[in-house]
Amino acid sequence: MFQIKNKDSLGRTGILKTKNGIVKTPALMPVIHPGKQKINVKKLGAEIVITNAYIIYKNEELREKASLEGVHKLINFDGPIMTDSGSFQLSEYGDIDITNPEVIEFQELIGTDIGTSLDIPTPPNVTRNQAEKELEITIERAQESLKYRKEILLNSVVQGSTFNDLRSYCADELGKLDVELHPIGAVVPLMESYRYTDLVDVVMSSVTHLPDSRPRHLMGAGHPMIFALAVAMGCDLFDSAAYILYAEDDRFLSPSGTYKLENLQEMPCSCEICCKYTPDDLRSMEKKERKLLIAEHNLNISFAEIRIIKQAIADGNLMELVEQRCRAHPRLLEAYRHLANYVDDIEKYDPLYKKSAFFYSGPESLKRAEVYRYLNKLDKMPKKSRLLILSSSRKPYSTYLPEKLGKLYHIGTSTKSGDEDLQIMFVDIPFGLIPLELDEVYPLAQNESPVITDETACEFIKNLIEQVTEDYEEVIIEGNLNEKFDLGLYCEYEFKEELKLKLDEKDKITSVADYQFGKGAGAALFESKLDIVKSKKTGKIRHVYDDAENLIATMRASDGFFVLSKEGARRLHSRMEYPQNRVVVNQDSEPFAREGKSIFAKFVIDCDRNIRASEEVLIVNENDELLAFGKSLLNSAEILDFKVGQAIKTRKGGI
Repeated sequence: MFQIKNKDSLGRTGILKTKNGIVKTPALMPVIHPGKQKINVKKLGAEIVITNAYIIYKNEELREKASLEGVHKLINFDGPIMTDSGSFQLSEYGDIDITNPEVIEFQELIGTDIGTSLDIPTPPNVTRNQAEKELEITIERAQESLKYRKEILLNSVVQGSTFNDLRSYCADELGKLDVELHPIGAVVPLMESYRYTDLVDVVMSSVTHLPDSRPRHLMGAGHPMIFALAVAMGCDLFDSAAYILYAEDDRFLSPSGTYKLENLQEMPCSCEICCKYTPDDLRSMEKKERKLLIAEHNLNISFAEIRIIKQAIADGNLMELVEQRCRAHPRLLEAYRHLANYVDDIEKYDPLYKKSAFFYSGPESLKRAEVYRYLNKLDKMPKKSRLLILSSSRKPYSTYLPEKLGKLYHIGTSTKSGDEDLQIMFVDIPFGLIPLELDEVYPLAQNESPVITDETACEFIKNLIEQVTEDYEEVIIEGNLNEKFDLGLYCEYEFKEELKLKLDEKDKITSVADYQFGKGAGAALFESKLDIVKSKKTGKIRHVYDDAENLIATMRASDGFFVLSKEGARRLHSRMEYPQNRVVVNQDSEPFAREGKSIFAKFVIDCDRNIRASEEVLIVNENDELLAFGKSLLNSAEILDFKVGQAIKTRKGGI
């Protein structure tokens, strides 16, 4: 029913299958008012729309036509249609004269693709007691809906007001039901009052407790300035009445905010409307005609933003887009900064490597998942007793090592001298400190930051250096770093003998393996005599063989990670304890794995809970016999939750 195609942060592009067609997510659903729609939204790019089943039910003429001909003919849209149950009217007027079973049966009758149970939309600023009571009704009705659902896909709406624990509880309970999608409801008041930080809490406390295999719909989020942030939090669907409501007030939507026609001297974009008409043209028109043209612009700009987001996910630079969009309004930027509090949840879903480099665009970049992951991995790496910290130079650092060192300072004492047990690291924004051996690993080599370092980044580096001094007997620091980051060091240091900086290739491949697969992987893979082959063109390590000329692993030039060979997979499997690096498949899938065919999620019965998307993994059976190896397309939680689609792209079988 739903499959993930690409991932970045919590964002994903996917395929949602319905009886009336496929929807490529993220997707925007224009709100269609039955009987009043004047715009051909499909022509403008709509793959799916949303309309209100309760409005149809209450209007005798509309109800009769929909009952006889179906909702698709009623609103003249032959693609997938989602219907709301009347909960909006319930929130507006306090009561409606339809029951939950009746609205489910009516949605079945009119042939909607995705129907919705009659939830209770609990707004912000209510008492906890009210939120709890209404939440229980929402859950009971979601459960009840299953008795009356026959063919339609079913929405179950996450409620709980602004009580985050109630949102999580509701998501947990709804996740147990046999439904297909999950709207996150009653958030419009938060957006209307620019309470985007509260919106982040509501969405994250819901998304992190919902099944990964079901699309999430952020109800009422129709302004394009919020789309990128919402997608980065894991939302897949949006509905927009904003395109027509804003047009009624002569307002133009854009990803950076809203323009009023009365203030425009130039049209705000390059869509067909903005190219064909001037502000004066529109101001001179009748209100009815002008409204439709502005609404068309609003849809054009909204669909364009969705396309931009999809491309950003495919390219792996969604968070750069989010950082740009959230600078459109101070409250949005505040919300994005608040999202950093959920970085542990986000990191689990962020792919190990991406097509694009990491661009530092401000202090917020320091809190991104890539930085968080790297620092956690670095903390678990084997350490030497002494550390030399140098200023960053051209990348990769190992190619441009300084021939001479200037003034040095040190902290701590050691009986060792020269390069004996000495770890070399380079200062880097935004990753802090990069070991010489890891200088080609993604995204440590694939990042860009301004030469002029901002105050927050300086403080970040200073704190990091102060933290690492506790892990070493002696830390030696280049003098200009002492001044730049105000480290306050006064003990000068001089090596007793001239120090020749160099990279040990065996240390490099061992460190990369430990970083990629876990501590001990380097020794498992490269304990024998080795033949390290470099690219004649770039001089970078390409292949590692054992002394019997068996290929162990290939180092990818694009990201510095290893791709295993059969021999490498055997070595890693023999030394790394179960379930590390493993995906366990059932008996039905075992012969296909041995043949080197890709592994589908429904055949996976267990896996290492630390697997991230794009990781190299071992494929084993229930007895931990190595069958094959490949690349994970999903993270561990997604692999175990999905029942359709590929989970592992197998590289080699027949081991």
